[in-house]
Amino acid sequence: MIRIAFLRHGITAWNREGRIQGRTDIPLDQEGRDRLARLTLPEDWRDATLHASPLSRAVETARILGNDRPIHTDPRLIEMDWGAWEGRRGHDLRADPASGYRDLEHWGWDFRPPGGESPADVRDRLIGWLKERQSPLPPGERVRVRGTHGEDLFGCADPPHPNLLPRGEKESHLVVTHIGVIRVALALAWGWDFRGPPPVPVKRDRLYAMVLADDGTLHPAGPREGQRLS
Repeated sequence: MIRIAFLRHGITAWNREGRIQGRTDIPLDQEGRDRLARLTLPEDWRDATLHASPLSRAVETARILGNDRPIHTDPRLIEMDWGAWEGRRGHDLRADPASGYRDLEHWGWDFRPPGGESPADVRDRLIGWLKERQSPLPPGERVRVRGTHGEDLFGCADPPHPNLLPRGEKESHLVVTHIGVIRVALALAWGWDFRGPPPVPVKRDRLYAMVLADDGTLHPAGPREGQRLS
């Protein structure tokens, strides 16, 4: 079984100003760093493989919460591209009839900011990333395997690919990313089509846990409101 939890990055200056960040690489602010330093991951996620968007606000969040464990970054986990709207405030766009701005519940999968991405674009790259979680690692890739006494051992994958964990034990991945990516993951898990209110509002400092099934579909796991960091 493959468990995957998604976590939104810490707070930046643009978050506090209500600006749309998208792919603009805005770092955490000091208050955001200090807040993360006081939090810990739930116990059953502390040994999960860490993944992050390549943007600095996500990588630093993963580093702080992961106590400097290795982090795997992937461009497919980057935030939705908001195009010409990056750096703008949502309430200003909403007040301008010429902007074309829509509230989230009126997007559908194909809504696209000027010069940006649609949720369907994010879905396609996220699905590609999820498929790789089900695939054997390529030869030479370093992997963690469970030793005979429960210890962690490290080695290189060599065909045939070794089992990462004993049969029946869960493989876990913790993904530090952005609200746009998490919305798409939740939409896939809950069967939402970006029309009407989202099934799960994305809040900070919470893990949104899911199970990746053998057929590649996501399913909710854990509490609907997410699992709080403590």
